Amino acid sequence: MNIFTSLISQSLQLRDVQVEHTIELLDSGCTIPFISRYRKEATGSLDEVQIAAINDQLGKLREIDGRKVTIISTIEGQEKLTDELRDRIEKCWNLTELEDIYLPYKPKRRTRATIAKEKGLEPLANKIQSGRPVDLTRYDEDSLQGAMDIIAERVSEDVRARNTLRRMFRREALLTSKVIKGKEEEGAKFQDYFDFSEKLTRCPSHRMLALRRGESEGILRLSIGVEADRAIPELDRLFTRGNNDSDYYIRQAVKDSYKRLLSPSIESEFFSESKEKADEEAIRIFARNLEQLLMAAPLGQKRILAIDPGFRTGCKVVCLDAEGNLLHNEAIFPHPPVSKRDEAARKVVLLVKQYKIEAISIGNGTASRETEAFIKGLHLQNVQVFVVSEDGASIYSASKTARDEFPDKDVTVRGAVSIGRRLMDPLSELVKIDASSIGVGQYQKDVNQKELKHSLDQTVESCVNRVGVNVNTASMHLLTYVSGLGSTLAQNIVNYRAENGAFSTRKELLKVPRMGAKAFEQAAGFLRIAGGKEPLDNSAVHPESYPIVEQMAKDLHCKVSDLLANKELRKQIDLKKYVTEKVGLPTLQDILSELEKPGRDPRGEVKAFSFREGVNALEDLQVGMILPGIVTNMTNFGAFVDVGVHTDGLVHVSQMADRYIKDPMEVVSLHEHVTVKVLEVDLKRKRLSLTMKGI
Repeated sequence: MNIFTSLISQSLQLRDVQVEHTIELLDSGCTIPFISRYRKEATGSLDEVQIAAINDQLGKLREIDGRKVTIISTIEGQEKLTDELRDRIEKCWNLTELEDIYLPYKPKRRTRATIAKEKGLEPLANKIQSGRPVDLTRYDEDSLQGAMDIIAERVSEDVRARNTLRRMFRREALLTSKVIKGKEEEGAKFQDYFDFSEKLTRCPSHRMLALRRGESEGILRLSIGVEADRAIPELDRLFTRGNNDSDYYIRQAVKDSYKRLLSPSIESEFFSESKEKADEEAIRIFARNLEQLLMAAPLGQKRILAIDPGFRTGCKVVCLDAEGNLLHNEAIFPHPPVSKRDEAARKVVLLVKQYKIEAISIGNGTASRETEAFIKGLHLQNVQVFVVSEDGASIYSASKTARDEFPDKDVTVRGAVSIGRRLMDPLSELVKIDASSIGVGQYQKDVNQKELKHSLDQTVESCVNRVGVNVNTASMHLLTYVSGLGSTLAQNIVNYRAENGAFSTRKELLKVPRMGAKAFEQAAGFLRIAGGKEPLDNSAVHPESYPIVEQMAKDLHCKVSDLLANKELRKQIDLKKYVTEKVGLPTLQDILSELEKPGRDPRGEVKAFSFREGVNALEDLQVGMILPGIVTNMTNFGAFVDVGVHTDGLVHVSQMADRYIKDPMEVVSLHEHVTVKVLEVDLKRKRLSLTMKGI
């Protein structure tokens, strides 16, 4: 067992063997979804979240290991590396502590201390710090100042001093915000923070990110600090020994070090740490929201008429077949200022009949409510009407993906197609859009973009593999997120499909250029082939487990297809008979579960929704009104709900239930249909406050 295994298992409170096997699988090129789904015996049934945590911690520890190599090499080059120092560095696995150890040896620009050393004043600094009586009257003021500069730098690099101040910051630090003079009008949206202060430990992530945005826009000046009158005496005690003349100069050096070097350094560290924590929380919420959005129930393969609503420019209408292919597009003008309502009605009725439309998908942007009312007023028989989120549709419509797919269509047509397809299958359509543009997070442009992308990509990959992908109909973008594939193999699969027709078996995937045994192993269980030669190919049973299922069928004197179709036969299977050294009960139970519901979509069924009639704008609302709504976004302080007035209302976490709620997810989820009551309507600021209590 290596040190990484030990450190990670302690940190995550997992067994060493679980972590060790997971690291081995990750290092062999296995993906997180594959390990979670098909290697439960090796990991002790760890889930994707736990495996991802191991992967992330492993990456950080390897980064620290690499940093140690650089530090040791640098100190060695200075001929200052002792055995004791090397041992301290090698045993340290905390990056902050490691940088503290390195700080006195770190190459730095010319400082007041280095200038003093060049003047030969280091021996004087040593004398002052020695604790022995020193006659300082024979030194001039410049020499003493130079010695104090050296001592001040030593204080700022002292591990004890840094940890003492860190402990104070952790307990007592205040986060303070002031408006920059002359920026009051320009930064009106930050007025709540013009003269603001609170304990750093109490500042939630959304407030920290709002303050940092105000700072980055040049409106606010932020600071984090503790009382100097409390901090400096604490530091004095570390370096002074009595009341002799030397202590006077040491105290002056400590005071200078605190104000000029130590406090700014620790403040910067805490700014960085608090920003990192705020980013982590915001990214966690975004990823959780994205997961719920991607896992939204699909309507399935239906013939769709999709509408991107508008007033002046009209409503863009497209008709799609059951596979999402564009059959027809045009514009209608049922609303002012053009107001060709009768003509628009005739066109819609004709299109529904001509293309055998089964459902209508309406975007939830401008003119959505009016368009929904217009469509429902047509009383179309056997045609369901849905309002879907437009978030990201404009991003997709202007993207290279959309241009390649519809080179001769403008952005409005492409956007309407996206609105229709995301009703059919939200996951398949939304993977084409940069996840950070979908609009289900908070301050996504302010957080660490590399970490955000990593988390969102992981979330998309998890969702795609949980649902499974029909290899004969999936787009290149959807296939990209399948375990083990990536963009090159995904494109190769699409190209092979175009040249050779539909895949009839999973094994045929091995004929795809660059599809090696490892990639096939990682991807095969997540790719589905409906109506192919092998019935298990349309299930989550991995090809490596086909012999187990075949043996089960043989033992029951039937075919594999009979096992899939006959519940009574499946009841006769004794799983213990099939346990081997490599295959245990967790895998066998998964196989049996899949035989019961092969290829089942875990996303449930889509539900139609209607807003309250007569409520179309903020002005239509009154305090106390009870309304149906849809949750459009989740934050750590509450949920935003669309009640059909073009301004989403906030249900604060304190207004979600008659009990204490820590996390809004305890009560609601994204796109859930809820009932809310109007608490407050602020027409001037266009803000709406809602409650779910007492309804």
